[in-house]
Amino acid sequence: MTAAARDTATPASDPRTPADGRVLLDDTLLAEDGFHDIEGEGFDLEQRQGLRRVAGIRTDLEDVTEVEYRQLRLERVVLMGVYGYGDAIGAENSLKELQALAETAGCEVLEGLAQRREKPDPKTYVGSGKAKELRDAVLATGADTVICDGELTPGQLRSLEEVVKVKVIDRTWLILDIFAQHATSREGKAQVELAQMTYMLPRLRGWGESLSRQGGGAGGSSGGVGTRGPGETKIETDRRRIRSRKAKLAGEIKLMKTARDTKRQERERNAVPSVAIAGYTNAGKSSLLNRLTGAGVLVENALFATLDPTVRKAVTPTGRDFTLTDTVGFVRLLPHQLVEAFRSTLEEVAGADLILHVVDGSHPDPEGQLAAVRAVFADIDAHDIPEVVVINKCDLADPLVLGRLARREKHVVQVSALTGEGLPELLQVLEDEVPHPDMLVHVVLPYSHGGLVSRIHSEGEVLSEEHEAEGTRMQARVGPQLASELNAYLVA
Repeated sequence: MTAAARDTATPASDPRTPADGRVLLDDTLLAEDGFHDIEGEGFDLEQRQGLRRVAGIRTDLEDVTEVEYRQLRLERVVLMGVYGYGDAIGAENSLKELQALAETAGCEVLEGLAQRREKPDPKTYVGSGKAKELRDAVLATGADTVICDGELTPGQLRSLEEVVKVKVIDRTWLILDIFAQHATSREGKAQVELAQMTYMLPRLRGWGESLSRQGGGAGGSSGGVGTRGPGETKIETDRRRIRSRKAKLAGEIKLMKTARDTKRQERERNAVPSVAIAGYTNAGKSSLLNRLTGAGVLVENALFATLDPTVRKAVTPTGRDFTLTDTVGFVRLLPHQLVEAFRSTLEEVAGADLILHVVDGSHPDPEGQLAAVRAVFADIDAHDIPEVVVINKCDLADPLVLGRLARREKHVVQVSALTGEGLPELLQVLEDEVPHPDMLVHVVLPYSHGGLVSRIHSEGEVLSEEHEAEGTRMQARVGPQLASELNAYLVA
């Protein structure tokens, strides 16, 4: 094609230009409003959906003859919850959330039961009478698993299984299984495995004599020096192996934490402010990150779709650089094993300059979501960091709920990551709330030092700029590191 032909070509002739008029900027699809499009994103969604649970696999206790590691291969489940008096709405919401968790793990929920009692039964969690009713529900529905809405002790698990005759798991192990399905990075997999091992250790058990057999002994082909005597039972051997594996995983995570800390220190040295996007699971954090930065991270209508933190560069309306970090979602009664295992990842929130606390405005209990997330903030010492509550999905929310949240929270922004509503207002909030550089400099930079001029624009806040014969005269606020590099060009 000649130069003249290229000059007269219409934008529609460019194969990279979509038919709907949107444009590609650096191979990233931008909508007409200037924000990144979120349709069709989630680059690893297709691969994740390529593996699905196989129908027809059952997990009845009769099939278990060796150590029961409680790895989930669930199909048909019955939900069971125990709730205190006077909290009917909270009980219903909690059971619906348990249903969403079960479906995320690949289960078919057949029925949900709830019992009103002051506290769970110390032996069977639900009491002997309700346990028999639960067994009847299992038989009537053909379920192969019961999921309890709470964390059960090893004794409660064993006693309830003896009554219902199918596998019983609790909310904690269900969440751990979802995390295990969704972990993709090496660090994420190690963190999930460590949490699973911590949960599993006190609950390790089997049936019959499988864990009572002793190794060693007075002779035999497996005997030898150091193995004679009473020996070690199989359960003791498995516990020792789990402790060894936990120690190895903890060491690996510590090394990964060092690498993460190094990257964070580099950003701090360059005075790049950091903003963490945190909130309840499935509140729309990843969609918001994609809208603001075009990160292309996975967006799926499922709980805990994001486990590995994603850090992307962003700019304020005046051109100042900052980082946006998408973090793992929280949930009510988040297992403490996960909080400990993911502590190095959650430090991205604790080390941020500003937290965008995203809450689903269309959820039946947004206040409960806010409280659950702030409880985790307290666990990781992030409760003193400046916080902006971002009410997402405002296009689906009840106006009365939006008004109630706006009155209760100090700093609120209403947005819709799907439609783009409220995003300009959110950018203005970021402009106002992202920390400003605190060192005022007045410099004249030679025209040969354009790199420093560019850094002042990206890392600092330009107050005035003039082009003179000697160079570029600028008055700006910058960070300590950049200020030291500008000392040679300071003027009165």
